[in-house]
Amino acid sequence: MSPSTRSSTSASSTALLTDHYELTMLQAALRSGAAHRRCVFEAFARRLPDGRRYGVVAGTGRVLEALAQFRFGEAEVEALRRTQVVDEATCDWLAAYRFSGDISGYAEGECYFPGSPVLVVESTFAEGVLLETLVLSILNHDSAIASAASRMTAAAGDRPCIEMGSRRTHEEAAVAAARAAYIAGFSATSNLEAGRRYGVPTAGTAAHAFTLVHDTEREAFEAQVDSLGAGTTLLVDTYDVPTGVRTAVEVAGSGLGAVRLDSGDLLGQAREVRVQLDALGASSTRIIVTSDLDEYAIAALAAAPVDGYGVGTQLVTGSGAPTASMVYKLVARTDDEGVLQPVEKKSKDKVSVGGRKWAMRRRNAAGVAMAEVIGIGEWPTDDGDDRPLMVDLVRAGVVVGGDRYGLREARARHTASRSELPRTARQLQRGEVAIPTLFTHEG
Repeated sequence: MSPSTRSSTSASSTALLTDHYELTMLQAALRSGAAHRRCVFEAFARRLPDGRRYGVVAGTGRVLEALAQFRFGEAEVEALRRTQVVDEATCDWLAAYRFSGDISGYAEGECYFPGSPVLVVESTFAEGVLLETLVLSILNHDSAIASAASRMTAAAGDRPCIEMGSRRTHEEAAVAAARAAYIAGFSATSNLEAGRRYGVPTAGTAAHAFTLVHDTEREAFEAQVDSLGAGTTLLVDTYDVPTGVRTAVEVAGSGLGAVRLDSGDLLGQAREVRVQLDALGASSTRIIVTSDLDEYAIAALAAAPVDGYGVGTQLVTGSGAPTASMVYKLVARTDDEGVLQPVEKKSKDKVSVGGRKWAMRRRNAAGVAMAEVIGIGEWPTDDGDDRPLMVDLVRAGVVVGGDRYGLREARARHTASRSELPRTARQLQRGEVAIPTLFTHEG
């Protein structure tokens, strides 16, 4: 890319964060007249990652942010014209593009299951088909991270988890991952941009390099305590852990905030360090563990005297499931008389369920979720304990109900949503989804 081309690109536009075929479909549909048919598109997951029992919706707020910037400005249109991706008539149509339809779906933080209509887009074919990649690239990433984070925070119980995976992923994915992890219960992130952009609390003290740059471990600890106070967290495993713990307490006193363990047998070391700290009079000093943790490692440390976890690589890669495997499908369109008709894909292993959908969570009298009930063509009948899951997000192209995608609201929503699932949902052993998905039809 030449400097002149680079400088002409609209940095704020999200319109070209998409796939080539969306624009060629648009061009062909404009010629056939199908571009103006009213349609319903739906983002959903056919299945959860193997052995997972629930998923967590995250990224909806980022989708709405990206939608506001989905504009084909002069630079974007010129790029399409120069590369001949689409013809001149399509370029003219794109230059005037503004999404004017409706979007509804599950609010962020909500748990979802196979077939859940996570996001529903109602618009003309032309307006809706262009959003496929934008919607899926955000929802698939963020929901995968939130789903993994939820399993980790469930395993951690009351012990806080800190997200610290920025160095293990793309720089923008790191910001999104911190946001998604916070929704699913993480208490803080190491990523400062996530703090600035989204208000996620940030945390961090020092790495092994800080100890190594000083002549001795004691000098490093003295410098850190002098700068950050005795309530800081000292990394004690650069050399010898027992020596590091003793030096840490000698330098910071019994009011030392925490020590961090980042290698070795974390279970055994945590027990030994707890005994040593108590013997040194530092009974209030917490023990934080890091070192490539996932939900299974966190669960294995449940009986250890650990006070918090730092999680990096496994979190930002979805703990083995880096995508939520959501798809974006056309599920209904108007016929020649303007009547909305369901359409569905029937190819092998990739079947979709046609029709515009609404969802409720069926619960028993104790408030425990029993099923995901999805009505096709209308809201399913409430048996008295059901909870509606669909909320309005965009109406006539305008974002509505901003509180529905606020970060702290999403965090509280996730806590409530996960807590209403059957106890089996929080088991880490491979198993079936926590509740079945039931489809009901109008009439």
